[in-house]
Amino acid sequence: MVSRSAIASFRAEVTALVRQPLFREGAVEAIPMAIGIAAWGLVAGVAMAKSGMGVPLAIFMSLVVYAGSAQIASLPLIASGAPMWVVWATTLCVSLRFMAFSFHYRPYFMHLSRRQRAALSFLMGDSSFALFIRRFPEPLPGPRYQDYFLGSALVTFAVWEVSIITGIVMGHGIPPSWNLGFAGTMALLALTCTQLRQPVTWAAAVVAACAAVAAYALPLKLNIIVAIAAAVAVGVLADRAFPGRGGGRP
Repeated sequence: MVSRSAIASFRAEVTALVRQPLFREGAVEAIPMAIGIAAWGLVAGVAMAKSGMGVPLAIFMSLVVYAGSAQIASLPLIASGAPMWVVWATTLCVSLRFMAFSFHYRPYFMHLSRRQRAALSFLMGDSSFALFIRRFPEPLPGPRYQDYFLGSALVTFAVWEVSIITGIVMGHGIPPSWNLGFAGTMALLALTCTQLRQPVTWAAAVVAACAAVAAYALPLKLNIIVAIAAAVAVGVLADRAFPGRGGGRP
């Protein structure tokens, strides 16, 4: 049982955090992106429901795996009975961008304890990263960066969980005749299009698509891993060819 003193202490910490100006600023700036996140979460939830997962397992996965693209990428593998190592390898490749995010965040949060950094890492996301880097292009002494990060990340996390769980519940009630099995593919396509902002990202996308088609005959949908590896290779080569220009930056 949790003691009353622990609950009171936690409530005091939350109240103090909410009162921080940077926390409120981060939360407010994350609100405009909530509509897109909610739409993506609904589609991802419907895709999970149509994959054959039960509602409890789908909700558990949505809470533990806070990465929509990794969830959607792993669904066809799970549904086809692919070996666990293939599922893990695919989700690892899809989530490699979070490692790049971590390198960017390190100068801002290196003063925090390892436990605190680990807790913050769970809330990393594409939209919160974009907001954070736009607000703080360079690390400077003084600001409590974790307050702004938590403000934007918690809003994003809350919107995502509510929307994806809603999609999971609604998805099980949608008749199979509606043919929404393609929802996950369309969601990933929409997410990919939002990332195509530079010539390098376009090149990586084209190379990945060609690699996926060329390796389509591989068993266990290993062409997905081949495509991801090809895209990462393009990013690495671009970063080496154009150092300092952000060629390989996500």
